[in-house]
Amino acid sequence: MNYEPLLQLFVDKPGEYVSGEVISQELGVSRTAIWKQIRKLEGAGYQFEASRRLGYRLLSVPEQLSVEGLTSRLEAKTFGKTLHWFDTVESTQNLARAAAEEGAEEGTLFIAEQQVSGRGRMGRGWVSPRGKGVWMSMVLRPSVPIHFAPQLTLLTAVALCRSLKRLTSLPIGIKWPNDLLIDGKKISGILLESAAEDERLRYVIAGIGISVNLEQLDYPSELLDKATSLRISSGTKWDREAVIADFLKEWEQLYYLYQEQGFGLIITLWEALSVSLGKSVRLITPQGDIVGVPVGLDDSGAIRIKLADGTIKPVFSAEMGEPL
Repeated sequence: MNYEPLLQLFVDKPGEYVSGEVISQELGVSRTAIWKQIRKLEGAGYQFEASRRLGYRLLSVPEQLSVEGLTSRLEAKTFGKTLHWFDTVESTQNLARAAAEEGAEEGTLFIAEQQVSGRGRMGRGWVSPRGKGVWMSMVLRPSVPIHFAPQLTLLTAVALCRSLKRLTSLPIGIKWPNDLLIDGKKISGILLESAAEDERLRYVIAGIGISVNLEQLDYPSELLDKATSLRISSGTKWDREAVIADFLKEWEQLYYLYQEQGFGLIITLWEALSVSLGKSVRLITPQGDIVGVPVGLDDSGAIRIKLADGTIKPVFSAEMGEPL
């Protein structure tokens, strides 16, 4: 059964119920087939109201990004200059990596309305339903040594946090290294994956997931106490094109400042936005757990942890728990 004839029935009767009998007669299909198609449409982001007596009524259609509209808003000179839009993909990271291997220029951006296999740090899945968030990956080709790659992750977090705070006025902060939180709940995912040769970065794929207009029903119940969205936190529906355009502008400015002036500015900005400093935490590392108080970043991007004996230990990779 094709989506379009069924959708057209509802479009022709805006705000009205269409009975199962009418749909069945018009399309020549069974009631069971109609029910299954309604479920598929709901999975694609359409919202219906069902009544045993009256039938089905279309409440809303999924919002779709306009490539032309987004392009017209972009003020960044390089970031997003080449833009590829997709309806549904497994992962924008995979698309960007393949393009980078084929020589895609810096700033080439891949955006999808929906990811079915989105992933975050440490192989975790990422909830990315159709039309409600920003799911994108970009090709970077920074002129820095491979051991500077963690600095780029922190830079990206700073750019996204500054942009979203400016747009929404929400109390957004950064949990080390790059989780953005509102009242302890995560609103974004940042994943940077790199390829190197002779100790130089060939390219970096920066994956960004922003939970913009997700509602509570979009999250599995086990994530409701850990994740949120701009819409849930503010009670406002946000323009995704505006979110993307502002972030790309902020990100590009910081990226080029970083390459000209070094990591010092990023350290200052990150520490000012961090919610991880000054509180005793447990860090889970491959070598074992560490308990201490984060006091700042070092010049490489590692988090500096003050241990119980007063010594300072740099930690480069770990999972940071909640404050103790």
